Amino acid sequence: MPASGLALAASATLRAASLNLCTDEYLLLLARPQEIVSVSHLSRDPLESTLWRQARRHPANSGSLEGVVAHRPTLVLTMGGAGRASGLIAQRLGIRVLDLPYPATLADVERQTLQVAAALGDPRRALTFRRALAELRSTRPTLLRDAAFLSAGGLSFSPDSLGARWMTLAGARQRALPRARLSLEELATRPPSLLIRSTYRAGQMSRGQAWMTHPAVRRLGPRTISTDGRPWTCAGLPMIAEVRRLRERMR
Repeated sequence: MPASGLALAASATLRAASLNLCTDEYLLLLARPQEIVSVSHLSRDPLESTLWRQARRHPANSGSLEGVVAHRPTLVLTMGGAGRASGLIAQRLGIRVLDLPYPATLADVERQTLQVAAALGDPRRALTFRRALAELRSTRPTLLRDAAFLSAGGLSFSPDSLGARWMTLAGARQRALPRARLSLEELATRPPSLLIRSTYRAGQMSRGQAWMTHPAVRRLGPRTISTDGRPWTCAGLPMIAEVRRLRERMR
């Protein structure tokens, strides 16, 4: 049978579920809608995921294997450990579990994209995203701007983190900061040339969000660009679109 026929046959029997926000992204972007039987409740929340409209087409789960058994999945995606008990349940029920580690590099994201596509029965589904990553790498600005990512409470990235690697593709170099946190003292005495400020849950007032209204932050207005904070949570495939947007903003 040709490859296209094998992919169609696999699709006809595949029933895939995801238990984790980050694996939801892979499933929603790589699977056909009819192959998806459940996604985590987080991906259906507009405050958490840019893919919430797609996610709401499918039943939600609370992140446990027990919560998706009724949907009769043949494949379950999760990240960071499904647990021994869940693994035994899946084995007894004949459910394949693909438990991905949290990615640490862009190569990890690319590798996981291929893994999920293969688990869905068609590795070619990863091709569009792999090409997009290759294009971002090949066109990366040669001069990187000194920058700091800023989210609520001053949380930032370490220079070797996955978030910082995405920043590099946008043309920004994450500054090394103690405990990966941007302090008010740092902003006042040694402000970065560019502040990439996350809008994650910007309308939800909290002590962490109140930090963002400090005068030291407001003074950097001309050097600040906003970024949709939702893709940065997992720093997976939705970051491709966000990096492209940041490049436009930084021109």
